[in-house]
Amino acid sequence: MTNNPKRSRYPESVLTTVGMWVEDGRPPIFEAAPLGRAVSEVRSPMHVVQRGDGRVGIGLGGAIVPQTQANGQRAHRLLATLPALYPEWLGDRSFNETHGVRFPYVTGAMANGIATTDLVIAMARAQMLGFFGAAGLAFHHVEAALDRLVAALGDTELAWGMNLIHSPAEPALEEAVADLYLRRGVRRVSAAAYLSLTPAIVRYAITGLRRDPHGRILRRHHVFAKVSRPQVAQHFLAPAPQPIVDTLLREGKITAEEATLAAHVPLAEDLTVEADSGGHTDNQALTAVFPVIAALRDAMVARHGYERPVRVGAAGGLGTPRSVAAAFSLGAAYVLTGSVNQACVESGLSVAGKTLLAQATMGDVTMAPAADMFEQGVEVQVLKRGTMFAARGRRLRDLYKTYESLDAIAPDERARLERQVLGASLREVREATHAFWARRDPQQNERAARDPKHEMALCFRWYLGLSSRWAIVGDPQRRLDYQIWCGPAMGAFNDWVRGSFLEAIENRSVVQVARNLLEGAAVVTRAHQLRTYGAPVPQAAFHFVPRPLE
Repeated sequence: MTNNPKRSRYPESVLTTVGMWVEDGRPPIFEAAPLGRAVSEVRSPMHVVQRGDGRVGIGLGGAIVPQTQANGQRAHRLLATLPALYPEWLGDRSFNETHGVRFPYVTGAMANGIATTDLVIAMARAQMLGFFGAAGLAFHHVEAALDRLVAALGDTELAWGMNLIHSPAEPALEEAVADLYLRRGVRRVSAAAYLSLTPAIVRYAITGLRRDPHGRILRRHHVFAKVSRPQVAQHFLAPAPQPIVDTLLREGKITAEEATLAAHVPLAEDLTVEADSGGHTDNQALTAVFPVIAALRDAMVARHGYERPVRVGAAGGLGTPRSVAAAFSLGAAYVLTGSVNQACVESGLSVAGKTLLAQATMGDVTMAPAADMFEQGVEVQVLKRGTMFAARGRRLRDLYKTYESLDAIAPDERARLERQVLGASLREVREATHAFWARRDPQQNERAARDPKHEMALCFRWYLGLSSRWAIVGDPQRRLDYQIWCGPAMGAFNDWVRGSFLEAIENRSVVQVARNLLEGAAVVTRAHQLRTYGAPVPQAAFHFVPRPLE
């Protein structure tokens, strides 16, 4: 191929003419600028054509005829025909068919109800899939949210789901939430933070397994497992662990048929590979981790002989059409967005929090201690700009590592802790923490009475946990303490939408964000296709400008 940027040619030896294209009044396009504008017509077939001087371009409409029937100046050599490309078709068709959705697009279960019922309902009605953010909520709040979702969507065929988070510190709560989902007919859960499997997630996954009259295994419940490591993915790609299955059967929580069929299906048939995301993250590069887990999926399917399709989706860093298109080009069955949805009107985050997110750049994120796994040293990715939460959270972690109890903290250090970090006295924090766990899990208070180090962890978790609540309610007195989960996708999204209707947070609906990301990804995909055939596609064609879409 010539290196001349003004001309796009192929040597005669590599050209294969598949026929002739005859224009029907609309001439072919060989110049870069008009070609770039035509790329956005993804729902129309495009013909890659070549004129006599070797220049490659595209034709729209017209007719394809054999070379022997072509004559006149309106006929051009046809190198390829690209069929219509719809955003609906970017992922794995089995995803759409299995879950009854139109688009291969999912919104993640942002914790503490930030992924609200309004958000889930909006996604379902747009024929996409959303998960309610149940993690971090008390049981009665989860139950109330489920009541609303069932009332709005329960009698429809629309898809929706709830979050089930691994809770090593509160296994009874995890079990109760899973039991609630089974009783109330929740068909999809987003399984998050699992490093190993628990009876709760196993019971949910295999309950309802049965064979149809043709002997095919059908499943009632679908687990979307969020993973970032092959070791964790392997747990979900394997059949349910036999010891857990045997225990569930012995306790009468599953049937004999379900126990038998559990050996023939993976625990999860939808794995979401989480790259560099907001909240819990391993800060992985999607292009590195996705192929590894996709290959593991292939190996596990072959090893176990699964007959039902097992899909791998992509999440983390998806804030622009180019990143979404890249995820699909890796082979993602679906894409899942998180950070960008927090700034949408349906999000449970306060207007103050959304405003901070809308101002973020890619570098305005950092890691901070996680409230739910503070003792284990687990971190979450949060917004850095406009908040002191990350620095204050790290200060708590350092104190926890240094001292064995709250009372052991040196007096001057204690004064700084109360004034600069907690914003309250240790006595007040102790009282509030004790009252919280007396309602939620009294055993935590009993353990704290025996173990001063555990009491310290609970009191520090008071700040870490409330900081996200202050961001949700928009407490003006705690603005510098806002914990807002955020990945670099947020900054990339803000750069992309700057100057468009999506720049204003009041216009950022989850459906408009989703439709524009998908539409843009289709345009980017088409531009790349045409470029591989030698068409002079300008770089501007890879930049999709957001617009209101129906």
